[in-house]
Amino acid sequence: MLDTHLLLWAASEPQRLSAKARNLLLDPANHLMFSSASLWEITIKNGLERSDFNVDPRRLWRMLLVNGYRELPVTSEHSVAVNDLPPLHKDPFDRILVAQAKVEGLTLLTADKLVAKYGDGVRKV
Repeated sequence: MLDTHLLLWAASEPQRLSAKARNLLLDPANHLMFSSASLWEITIKNGLERSDFNVDPRRLWRMLLVNGYRELPVTSEHSVAVNDLPPLHKDPFDRILVAQAKVEGLTLLTADKLVAKYGDGVRKV
């Protein structure tokens, strides 16, 4: 599963991805996933006119699905699992992504070294 920034970079600025991230995304053995929380974050931050979230979330969503990404909805189990995370990171969007990865047994790919401190289930690329 890609964190929000990797998702945005993969979709519109692939040159920002590390070689490690690009290799993982291009490996046909990997199933690419995104969280509905990432689209929520993009929608909110785009509405706040943040330049790093300048993308049409509806178009991005359609493009991800067309390109074979699978969507992971946020469930109550994911929401409650946030409570089990140590307070390493304050961003609620990043915290729900980490919780989703842990609950679902997925690997969350991130470029954020702070998010990577969550360890199991999170991989910095």
